[in-house]
Amino acid sequence: MRLIIAFFAAFLALPAAALDLDAPFGNIDGGEIRLSDWQGQPVLVVNTASRCGFTHQYDGLQALYDKYRDRGLVVLAVPSDDFRQELSSEAEVKEFCEVNFGLDIPMTTITPVKGSRAHPFYASLADEADFAPRWNFNKVLIGPDGSVAGTWGSRTKPLSGEITHAVEALLE
Repeated sequence: MRLIIAFFAAFLALPAAALDLDAPFGNIDGGEIRLSDWQGQPVLVVNTASRCGFTHQYDGLQALYDKYRDRGLVVLAVPSDDFRQELSSEAEVKEFCEVNFGLDIPMTTITPVKGSRAHPFYASLADEADFAPRWNFNKVLIGPDGSVAGTWGSRTKPLSGEITHAVEALLE
C-alpha cells in the first residue's frame, strides 16, 4: 500500500506538460508572433480558412476582439490549408480578410494545425489538452497563466455565451 501511495505522490509531483507558447508563428504582416508575447492576457487562437462555410465567423472574431481588446483579450487568426480551403498565399489571405471583413486582429501566415506537420503550439495542444482542430474555425482560449481555459469546435460562434463567459471570467 505504501508503494502505491508513493507512486501516486511521485506521479502527482511531476510537472504538467506545458503548451508551447514560445514557438514562433510567421506574422502575416512580417516578422514573428509568439503566444508568450501576450503572457498575462487571455488569447483566443482560431484556425481559419478563407473558403470555408464558417468564414463568416471572421465578423464575430473581429467583434469579440473589439469588445474585449481594451480589457486585454487577444484574438489570433491562424490561417491553415489543412482542410484544403485556404487561399494560396498570405497576400491573398490578408487582402481577402481586410476587404471582406475589415479585420485588424493579429494573423499568422498560413500554418499547419494538425498531424505530423502541425505547428509546435498545435502539437503541444494535442498532447496537453487532447485537442486538435477537426475543421476550420476551431477555437482555443489560452488563459493569462498559459493554460487551456476552453476549446470549441467550428459551430460555436465567437460571440456565443460559452466563449464570452469564459473570456469575461479571465478578464475579472
